Formats: sequence, structure tokens, C-alpha cells
Amino acid sequence: MDFGKLGLFLFRLFVILIFQFSFFEYQMGEQPCHLKRHYNPNYRKAGHIVIEAFLSLFWKGQRKIKKRDFSWSPVWSMGNPEYMLKHYQHFLTVQFAVDEINKDPHLLPNVTLGYQLLNNFHQSHLAVESSLIWLSGKGPTIPNYSCDRQHKSMVAIGGMSSTMSMAMAPLLDVYKVPQLSYGPFDLVLSDESQYPYVYQLGSRESTLHLAAVQVMLHFGWTWMGLIISDDLRGAQFLRDLNEEMASNGMCLAFTEKVPENFLKENEDINFLSRILQSSSNVIFIYGNTDAINEISHLLKYYAFSGKMLVTTSSWDFSTVASDSKMTNFHGTLIFSQFRKGIPGFTDFLRSVHPRANPEDIFLKTFWEVVFDCTLSEISPVDMVHRGCHENFSFAQVSPLYLDKIIMEKSSNIYNGVYLFARALHHMLQTEGKDVSELAANPLLSWKLHHFLKCVNPVTGIKDELCGDGPSMTAEKYDILNFRSLPGSIRKQVKVGEVIPHEKELRIYEEDIEWPEDFPQIPSSTCSVACGPGYRTQSLEGQPTCCFDCTLCPDGKISNKTNAEECMQCPEDQYTTKEKDRCLPKTVTYLAYEETLGMILASAALCFSILTTFVLGVFVIHRDTPIVKANNRSLSYILLTSLTLCFLSSLLFLGRPTTAICLLRQTTFAIVFTVAIASILAKTITVVLAFRATQPESKLRRWLGSSVSYFLIFICTLIQMGLCGIWLGTYPPFLEKDIHSEASFIVIQCNEGSLVTFYCVLGYMGFLALVSYALAFLARNLPDTFNEAKYLTFSMLVFCSVWIAFLPAYQSTKGKAMVAMEIFSILVSSAGILICIFAPKCYIILLRADRNTLEILKNKSNP
Repeated sequence: MDFGKLGLFLFRLFVILIFQFSFFEYQMGEQPCHLKRHYNPNYRKAGHIVIEAFLSLFWKGQRKIKKRDFSWSPVWSMGNPEYMLKHYQHFLTVQFAVDEINKDPHLLPNVTLGYQLLNNFHQSHLAVESSLIWLSGKGPTIPNYSCDRQHKSMVAIGGMSSTMSMAMAPLLDVYKVPQLSYGPFDLVLSDESQYPYVYQLGSRESTLHLAAVQVMLHFGWTWMGLIISDDLRGAQFLRDLNEEMASNGMCLAFTEKVPENFLKENEDINFLSRILQSSSNVIFIYGNTDAINEISHLLKYYAFSGKMLVTTSSWDFSTVASDSKMTNFHGTLIFSQFRKGIPGFTDFLRSVHPRANPEDIFLKTFWEVVFDCTLSEISPVDMVHRGCHENFSFAQVSPLYLDKIIMEKSSNIYNGVYLFARALHHMLQTEGKDVSELAANPLLSWKLHHFLKCVNPVTGIKDELCGDGPSMTAEKYDILNFRSLPGSIRKQVKVGEVIPHEKELRIYEEDIEWPEDFPQIPSSTCSVACGPGYRTQSLEGQPTCCFDCTLCPDGKISNKTNAEECMQCPEDQYTTKEKDRCLPKTVTYLAYEETLGMILASAALCFSILTTFVLGVFVIHRDTPIVKANNRSLSYILLTSLTLCFLSSLLFLGRPTTAICLLRQTTFAIVFTVAIASILAKTITVVLAFRATQPESKLRRWLGSSVSYFLIFICTLIQMGLCGIWLGTYPPFLEKDIHSEASFIVIQCNEGSLVTFYCVLGYMGFLALVSYALAFLARNLPDTFNEAKYLTFSMLVFCSVWIAFLPAYQSTKGKAMVAMEIFSILVSSAGILICIFAPKCYIILLRADRNTLEILKNKSNP
């Protein structure tokens, strides 16, 4: 069951019964029109049709105006003409619009509009009483009884706030009188089932949340506080704003709902304390007029520092009369609906004067307060001025007020008067009724509802499709900057504009004056922004706006502030040290021009030259005993293979190509196999030489050169077979290594099949181990130059180098891996050269006296 609708129905039923009872009582007793009514200030101008204007001219004061005694009004006692002018202009707008329509020969011809002003002091019970006064006429407020012979009113303009409109609606609904509410739009009043005869002139502000988010994003305010009215309007705005903020990575630090009155003890202080303690520096205030005024009155008594306020034009700063507290609002940004000016209205204001309007008691009172003088009512036409100069005018109040006099509510009232006039015009044309008939039968006002729904209040064009429902219009907001200047001067300066549905925003930051606590654009974030190179990391249990900053991992970057994820760099690019951008990787390889390349190339050339030199020494001294004793032909083969080993390392330097990748490992393997096979042959020859000392020994036939050559050939042939299998199945190929070095692309040779690669290395290792084993067993043989011992040392060096090479080869990448292999080739080859040939060269070159056959025989036969 809908208890709200049930309560509204019971209230209306109660009002009708009261009306009927009152009417019967007065029919039986004294005629009510002769009774004296209570005083209520009003002003009326006659016409064929009268517009009833229920306005809130001066708030919270006594109903009877006392000359020179304004203690009843806190605003008047402070002498705030801006506040009074802003509200008195509502009546002046009605007067101006009605006079303008009466002068228009095309709109409502032969019809004169009038108006009656009733002041409700912005209090709900007075709003109801004003409605009764209008319905009762000149006598006392008697329900269902009118003392006017002709009730010429067909429409009521009233409700500066939704509260006022709601208070008046039940009474006016009984007579189906259209009520044009000029206050801010309220979702509750849009419910036609509860308020079928209320027409809201204010904008829906359906895109205000979009405009607010666009401005917040522009200034980087992602952590915002929100103060809303505790009603349906505030709840709807909260839902819309929350959804839009979430989609843009923004969060609400807090949400406070403002009651219409702070009733509990210290409730206002606690409310203000919660706001001041928030970490958010920007606070958005939105709500109905009553709730916003509660905040305004609260800030009149308490300092409000360290916060940047953002609000709407519903906030009337003129209610704060104390200049000492206006600093609380200095720098506030205001969203105001973009509205066109009313042509001629400012000139009309300048012409307003009590002499021209002697019956306007509100103008008289306003004049006395603003200009601090007294107007005596000796004669309604010729007033005696006591201190009021005849040349006083609205222009002397303050030009600043007149420049901004066309405020939102005045524009709504102006449009409301024209809406009624055009609806009445269309009704008269459609119904074919005469204005005298309407004046005689005001109950025909219920027929206005159809025309009020179908007429555009601005253009006056009738919408034939009005029955399909209202359409959402594009909204545009001006961004105003409130300034409190010395001398009680208050200004609202336009500093930008926003069209939410088009996402068009223009802000002139250089024109904005920020609050005194912020010398520059305020910052309002939950966490310090994560700069480029970092990503946000959410904190458990915290809003998404609260986060830590984490440095992007290697290979990833972030090039914007507060990036949620780091972006992967392309494979051919690398990250800077700051991780904020990707740079192209440099193509590299172990070049001759590099320091390491120069060292390795120089070492290879030097050792190859040295080996060639040794070979030359051996060739020159080939007939000496020491050369002959060491198997001269095998020494030549070994020295030649070692020279090629040194030179093969040069294939690993420089920019690799496909041909080089195919040749360098196989060349190295075959040449090294020849060298090791030669050492193996020398070792076997040494061992057999001492085993076959007897002439009849069968081992002597294995001591020939052909056996050694055959052994070298067979060992080399096997290695060539392995290399052929390698090249035929999965050969080495050229590749680009993008992972070994972060900022480089290493061009290198991929070994292809690692199995065959390690088989090749393993085969060489097997030959080396066999040579080492044989040499080790023959190390103590009585050789003059201890050939077996030298062979043992050379194989020990060779095996040590290549055993250390394997794990080092696996753990290095890129150029370091290539350099490691070159180093292993050079060291192992140099070890063989030095261990085997250094002693012989020493004897040949430095100790020629020992290079004789006698010494060799004596050493061989101990």
C-alpha cells in the first residue's frame, strides 16, 4: 500500500469537509464578509484575468511591517540591500511581464491581465494562509467562501521552494487551479499522481552531475565531498553523480545529508566538524532551497577554512549579511543555468520609484530600508520625503546588483507569466470563449491544464505532440566565480561554461580567484598521483581513488599519470630507467671495433703468428735431433692445426651472416679435432716407441708415419660426419636475440640442434681424455725432453678449459656467450702450444748445445 498517496487523499478529504462545514456555519450565522480579517500585506492590480503571485519577498519576519523598526527581520537589521533586491525583484518581474503582455497587440488582444501579490515570508503555514486569503477574497480567511463577487484568478504563481509548493498544492488542487512553481525543480513535484496541477518552471538539472564531473576532471579533483539535501532530489543527484564519478575514476570522500532544521543539541557543530575533518579539499553542495539555507546560516557563525566550495545558483549568498563571514564563500564556483536576458528589464528597474507606485507597500518599505529614510503617507500621491531624495533610484543601490538582477528565479517567473498568457491565448482561440465569460466563470481554469502542457513557455509555439510526454532539452551551464570584495561588494564573475551532453568545457583559469587558503588551484586527491613510470595499486578496503604507487616492471612502461596498468614495450624496444617510455633497441654484435672484440682479435692474431713462428722454427731446424725425435711430421700437422684454431676464432667476431653461422662451429670443430688427433697420435707414438724397443717386436710396425696419418684421418672423418649430420638435420641459423640485453638486439648465431652441438664437443672431449690418459700413463718414460709429460700438461689445460666452458656457456647470453667461446678456443689452443712447444723452442733457440744426438742417446739410455 502506498501510504504517501493514502495520506494525501485523506488530507484532501479533510480539507473538503472543513470547507463544507465552514460554509454551512457561515450560512447560518453572521455574513463573513462583514467580519474583520487579519492583516496580511498584499498588492493588487485589476484586470480581466488576475494572476495570483504567492511570493517570498522578505523572510522570517513579523507579518506587520513597522516603520523604522526592523528588529523583526535579521536581514533588514543588517542593512543588506542585495538580499532584499534579489527577492523583491520577483514581484517586479511579475509586474514587468504583465505590463509587457498588456502592451502586446498580438498576445491576448482585448484582454487585460492583472496581478495580486501575496507575501508568505517563505513560511509554509503562511503559504497555506495566503492561499486561503486568495480564495476567500476581501473578508477573513474562510474555507469554501469568497467575498469577491467576481473571482477573476485562473492561475497561481508560487513556490520559491518545493516546500512552499507542496504546502499550497493540496488546497489549490481542490479547485484544480494550475500552480506554476518558480523554484528549483524537484522530483517529488513531478509526480502527477500526487501533484497533478503543479507545473515546475525550473530546469530539471538532469545533466548537472555530468557538468560537475567534467569540471572536477579538468582541475584533477578526484576526491570530493558531497553535501546534499535529505530528500528525493538529493538522493537522485547522489545516484547520478556516483555512477558518473565511478566511470571516471573519481570517489566521494563523504556524503552528508542536510536536514531542514538542526534539531538535536550540537547537531550543527558535529555536522560541520565532520566536514572539516575530511581529507577532501573540494566540497560540492547540492539540494533544495531550505537545506542550502541551513548551511548558509550555519556558516554565518563558524569559520570554514581549508575547503573549496562548489555549488549551484540555488545558494543565495545574499542571506549572509556579515561581511566577516563572507570569506567562507570567496572563490566558490557556481553552476548556473544559462539563461537569456529579459530585454528592457534593467531599464524598467531603473524607472521604479515609490512616486510612480504609491500603492505598492513593499516598494515603500524596501525604499525606506535601502536608502535609510522615511516616506510619510500624508497623501498617497504627494508624499512628504523625510531624508528620501527624489532622485533616489534602483541604479543607486549598486550597479553590481543590477548587472546580475536577472537571476534564475526571476527568469522562471517571467517564463511562467508568458506560459499562462500563451496557454490562455490558445484556449480562447480553441474554445471560442469571450474573456467576459471566463471572468464570470473562473472554474473554467481547469481547462488550462491541457494548454499549459502543450505550449512552450519561451517561444509560445503549440506542440501538437505534447501528449507523448516532455522531451529532454540540452542544458548549458555557466560557471561563475563568487568574490567577496572590500566594501561589502559581492560579485559573481563568469569564468567558463559547460555543455555536458556535448562534453564541451571552456574554463578561463586566469580569471578565477581561489579561496584565501589556496594561493593556486586547490588539490583534492586521496593519494598522491602516480607519475609516469608507475602504476596504481589498490589498497584493500579503500576506495579506488586511494592507492599506492608501484614501479613498472622491466619491459613495461606507463606514460600517463595514475595508470592502472603498465604497457608492454614492443620486442624491438626497451624501457628507460624511469619506465616512462620505450626506446628503439640498438642492433649489436661482438664487433671488431669494440674493446673486447679488439682484444680477442688481437690475441687470436698474435697467437696465430706465434704458432706460425714456431712452425717456421721447426721447419728451419727440421734436421736437428729434437725436431726429429718429436715426430717432425706430426709436429707440423699440430702446429698448422693450432694456427687454424686461432684463426677460426675470428669467425666469431663481426656481424654474423648465414654462411658464417654454418661455418664457424663446424670449422672450429674439425680444426680442433685435427689438433687433438695429432696429439693423440704423438702420445701413442711415444708410448709405442718405448714398448717396441726389441727389433722383433710386433709393435714396431705401428710406429710408422702412415699409422699416425691414418689415425688423424679417421678421427677427423668421424668429426666431419657428425658435422655433416648437424648441418643436414638442424643447422645453425642467424637470429636476433632481444632478451639477453635490455637495450640491445644481439645478432647472433643460434646453434640449431643442441644435441649435435654437444655431440661434437663431446667427441673432442673424448679424444682429449684418451690423449690425457695415455700421456699420463707414459709420463715417467725416460724421454730426453719428457715429451709425455708435456702432452699430459697440455691435455690437462685443454680439458680444464672446456669443462669450465660448458656451465659458463649455459649461463651467459648474447655477446658474452660468444666472447666466452672465443676465449675458450684461444686459451685451450694457447695451452697446447705453450705446454708442448715452449720447451722445445727454448732448447732450439737458447740451448743449442743440448740439441745433440749424444745428449739424446744418453738420456734415452740411463
